[in-house]
Amino acid sequence: MFRQRKPKRFNYNPRFSNENEETSSDNEAQGSKEFLREWREARRGKRKSRPIISMRTLLIVLVLLLICMYVLERKYIQ
Repeated sequence: MFRQRKPKRFNYNPRFSNENEETSSDNEAQGSKEFLREWREARRGKRKSRPIISMRTLLIVLVLLLICMYVLERKYIQ
């Protein structure tokens, strides 16, 4: 009447298995050397440094300063 589902089959290999200890240590050593090489190359590359105060912020401060100077000049030099 009802069809039974087949059990799923998983291809799980444990991370810290004793079976492939020799091959995994070789792969780890090669992987870590490759990772270090890529990391060093990335560090040597040009770094983009952000300016402490962006150009947009400086323009806003300049405009506000000019407005304040104008208002104070009108108020005290009439």
